[in-house]
Amino acid sequence: MRNLVICHLTSVHPPMDTRIFTKECSSLAGAGYETHLVAPDAPEGVQNGVRFHSIERGRGRLNRMTKTVRAVYRKALEIDADAYHFHDPELLPVGLLLKMKGKKVIYDVHEDVPRQILSKYWIPAPLRKTISRMFEAFENFAAKRFDAIAAATPFISKRFASIGCHTMYVNNYPLLAEFMAPEQDWSRKEHAVTYVGGISVNRGIKEMVRAMGHTNATLLLAGKFIPESLRNETTKLAGWEQVNEFGHVSREEVQQILARGMAGLVTLHPIINYKDALPVKMFEYMAAGIPVIASDFPLWREIVEGNECGICVDPLDEKQIAEAIQYLVDHPEEAKRMGDNGRRAIEQKYSWEMEAKKLIAMYEGFEPHSRRTVSLQKRASSP
Repeated sequence: MRNLVICHLTSVHPPMDTRIFTKECSSLAGAGYETHLVAPDAPEGVQNGVRFHSIERGRGRLNRMTKTVRAVYRKALEIDADAYHFHDPELLPVGLLLKMKGKKVIYDVHEDVPRQILSKYWIPAPLRKTISRMFEAFENFAAKRFDAIAAATPFISKRFASIGCHTMYVNNYPLLAEFMAPEQDWSRKEHAVTYVGGISVNRGIKEMVRAMGHTNATLLLAGKFIPESLRNETTKLAGWEQVNEFGHVSREEVQQILARGMAGLVTLHPIINYKDALPVKMFEYMAAGIPVIASDFPLWREIVEGNECGICVDPLDEKQIAEAIQYLVDHPEEAKRMGDNGRRAIEQKYSWEMEAKKLIAMYEGFEPHSRRTVSLQKRASSP
């Protein structure tokens, strides 16, 4: 009897995607599963125990959703795994085809896509509601036929559970091993705050930049502008002279940037897709031991104020954002206290190491009973 062979599929994400490769695939390989990853432009060979399979990345959205998706399916059949775990909504037809061939299929839902469609800048505004409803109907139809839904947030998990899917949430919390317990001399920190991630209007870039003009601090800005034309518009805003721009950075550089700042900004706009999200950057700021300045959404307030690890603000009010920034810059001892609280919360409640156990348990449920019993016995007997 062979062990369960698992194959993760993506047509959109880079091969070294943090959730897909660094967290999920690496955790499964570490648990002893033969793990494969199909991704555009993937490197050859094996890393972290995960075997990569490259496909050609399509040029443009339409080409990707046709040519690249077909290439993913062909490669999936070639690998002939027992279980397929896919990460992109455009791969829903691939998931259905694999299910028809008797495979176990898991849909990893990173975003609440029907709500996300309502704010997609590249979809004409009059069409968004219709497209959103049509996509949700198809997504629900497909999801009911899959073996499991791995949702990135409890909100998404509840949505699929409400239509009868077998679902669980695997939160995208940071790896403790990646963010080692920080030993920081706050007296030597820069008078700076950080933002790391995708840069867009809905993620609050304009308010962040304008807020800097009301402070004596610097914004350490790392990430890619979406769309790229937004950068020219943003550089003309008052406050840009207080921005230190890094562009796209590596995971190691992210840690270096966070170590320089006195707080992390996650002031996303109050659109429906964000209010119930759990943004990775918020937890990475906490893991790095710096306080969070976050949008005042009920869920986020519960995390930030509940753990006394930051300040919640109106994300559309640049002066409120500025006041929070200046307060933390002027009160380094209070900022350090909040940063320490955030790190402690990550260690106790919000780490990937705990989420990985849920993911592995889901796959153990797919194994033949005899193998699953041996696996659980081994785990129980290990120190």
